Amino acid sequence: MLSQHKLKAFVSTTQPVKARRFYIEKLGLKMLSEDHYSLGCESNGAHLRIAIVERLTPQPFTVLGWDTVDIISTIKRLGEKGIKFERYSFIEQDELGIWTAPGGTRVAWFKDPDGNLLSVSD
Repeated sequence: MLSQHKLKAFVSTTQPVKARRFYIEKLGLKMLSEDHYSLGCESNGAHLRIAIVERLTPQPFTVLGWDTVDIISTIKRLGEKGIKFERYSFIEQDELGIWTAPGGTRVAWFKDPDGNLLSVSD
């Protein structure tokens, strides 16, 4: 039933000014709307609503991710914008922070200003 409709993603922020700078200026998402309740963005046709909340406890797992064509160049470009990639002691990652899953997918994680865990993969 819902497979015919566009999916909209949600993430929360307690710091809308920092979130706007991060998602728009650093990640390059397109700003669609902004009010006292949320920031509306678009990434390759998908909508992301960044809800403004009073309190937030970031989850320890990935809440948003992007499939990329070339994860290495994506990581390098994000790094040039000041984004730091997470390192984990329980998985083997290369020098860029990329983990290769058993099926071959390569993944790297980073956090937004509120500590929400995001990823890029290829």
